Amino acid sequence: MGKANRIPMTERLNRFLARAGVASRRASDRLIQTGSVKINGAVVTHPGTRLNPHSDRVCVNGRAIQSVDRQTYILFHKPPGYLVSARDPHHAQTIYKLLRGIDARVFPAGRLDLDTRGVLLLMDDGDLAFRLTHPRYGVKKVYRAWVRGHPSEAVLTALREGIKLNDGISAPAHIRVMRARGGDTELELVLQEGRKRQVKRMCEAAGHRVQSLTRTHFAGLTTRHLDPGQWRHLTQAEVKRLREMVGLYHEQ
Repeated sequence: MGKANRIPMTERLNRFLARAGVASRRASDRLIQTGSVKINGAVVTHPGTRLNPHSDRVCVNGRAIQSVDRQTYILFHKPPGYLVSARDPHHAQTIYKLLRGIDARVFPAGRLDLDTRGVLLLMDDGDLAFRLTHPRYGVKKVYRAWVRGHPSEAVLTALREGIKLNDGISAPAHIRVMRARGGDTELELVLQEGRKRQVKRMCEAAGHRVQSLTRTHFAGLTTRHLDPGQWRHLTQAEVKRLREMVGLYHEQ
């Protein structure tokens, strides 16, 4: 379960690199065009060059790239207190300490802050990871945020229509008040872009500091039946739906 179908006998070089987790399709194009990629010892500069992933030897900047017969897609319930990084000299607790038993070299599609919990997707499919997090494809991410204070209707309207951040105005978002408790309010935010610390920055720009944050949905996937720290493979149907969502399923 959770693995894509076997790869074809030949495929485009840029797709091969993205599928192997080297980079996204676009970034793979740049690597190829700048002469960083060799097939069987010869430099190749055309991204559409076809190769046999079972027999051809591919190197990127001198590093051999292994063919991946089946790709791995993981749904992880990230608990707070774990860094979304393979290693960090300043923080011993990374999510990979909880991802034991995964043979593939998976990486996250997007990030969650140290103290944020919820849905995190990991995979060795660079092209899909890139599209899932690029605002052009409009993949929905749903968050529940407890914020300090009680946002006014004017503040909620500003958050919905777009609020000024240090890297530009945020895209329109769906915002609704879920409940109030003491001096705090729980908001649900549905975003289709994924800037760094976006929910926290949006709320802080509106004058309401985030107390706790959970990503409840990513591309329609949830952490249902997963306790914090647990993970599972995506089903083939889930992978197919994700790839169709961003226009990848029928690409070769």
